[in-house]
Amino acid sequence: MAAMDGQRVAPAAVSARTGGRRSGVFPLPRNDYVTLMMFWILIFALALAAAALLALALLRRRDAGPGRAEFDIAVYRDQLAAVDSDLARGVITEDAAARTRTEISRRILDADRQRDADAASSAPRRATLIVAALSAAALAGGSLALYARLGAPGYGDLPLKTRIERAEEMRTSRPGQAEAEAQLAKIQPPQPEPDPQFAELVQRLRDTIESRPDDPRGLELLANNEAALGNYAAAHAAQERRIAVLADKATADDWATLADLLVIAAGGYVSPEAERALAETLRRDPQNGPARYYFGLMRAQTGRPDLAFRVWRQLLEESVPEAPWVIPIREQIGDMALRAGVDYEPPADGASPLRGPNADDVAAASDMTPEERMEMIQSMVERLSARLAEEGGPPGDWARLITALGVLGDPDRAKAIYAEGLQVFAADAQARDALAAAAERAGVGP
Repeated sequence: MAAMDGQRVAPAAVSARTGGRRSGVFPLPRNDYVTLMMFWILIFALALAAAALLALALLRRRDAGPGRAEFDIAVYRDQLAAVDSDLARGVITEDAAARTRTEISRRILDADRQRDADAASSAPRRATLIVAALSAAALAGGSLALYARLGAPGYGDLPLKTRIERAEEMRTSRPGQAEAEAQLAKIQPPQPEPDPQFAELVQRLRDTIESRPDDPRGLELLANNEAALGNYAAAHAAQERRIAVLADKATADDWATLADLLVIAAGGYVSPEAERALAETLRRDPQNGPARYYFGLMRAQTGRPDLAFRVWRQLLEESVPEAPWVIPIREQIGDMALRAGVDYEPPADGASPLRGPNADDVAAASDMTPEERMEMIQSMVERLSARLAEEGGPPGDWARLITALGVLGDPDRAKAIYAEGLQVFAADAQARDALAAAAERAGVGP
């Protein structure tokens, strides 16, 4: 189940029916390769220069020339020659010359022992060269590996506003569905031959639909069976036709199925057409799990890991462990949090701290007095408010808080939260619309 930029595609409605078969990878929109290559060449050259300086220091230490002991021995030998000269000229006596020679010889022996010790402590030239080479490789390779892990290759040091603008430009100018499928077809391996009997049945279904093009049930069967054959382009074409026939009667599940087929057909890439299907799904059902996952995936693919993290975090913490999108989110949310600059530890398997009340909670609430229930609601609202203030959260959480404050009769606070949310999601038109709708329900709308 591959997706571009390393993101996995969660199994949703259609993949469950087709055994989860997915293939191919659609690449991310590429940066300027010339600039990227120049950047890597530059940092590699700098790393090599630093490694060369380190190697030069090691070699210079090995080839530093005569040491202090060598110099001392040369001086002492000159002194011995001077003693012999002084004795020949009658400047000193024989006894004095003998004592002086003895002292100088002792010093020569001490210097010679020091010279041997220095030679023993010096590494052989071959070992020095090996250490220098290993140090250079560790410095250059380690620097590049560290940057590749913690840095953002190909991404300039840009102000936040500029990065948001570029991400939005990437989102609006990214390839469409047809281009994505065409690129995928170039690298996708051949599909295995289907079972002949099944292929014959699907062909009969196609012939039937040609004579009954406006049959919603027939189109649904055709979309499902084309997907089972791996003909995802034909599958999403049938699903699009079905939605057109249903018109206003098309449900959130219908649109979610279309989005799923579009993403699979593009090898995990969320195209503008798939984004529109996701928007229609969430407009009808804001809590639709597959649509929320794919919407976060789209944000990750278009340079907004911060928005992807918000969407995935809320979805993960609200979902049951068996939900098909939980495993892909768990595998990716750590990297997404790192890219978003957030220190985040996902809840343990089975834990869901932000999930709504369970059956036991509802049963307990039914036994409360109105005052106790109101106190419980206020406590939940305060916890939500504290979490948003400390950690942030997706637009849905902000909208729920605004609505809850309106219900609790605190319009001033609801209005303040609404104003703050507009600033937080200034670059997300869909989020602003959700906040505006919540503000209207709370009676503090624009």
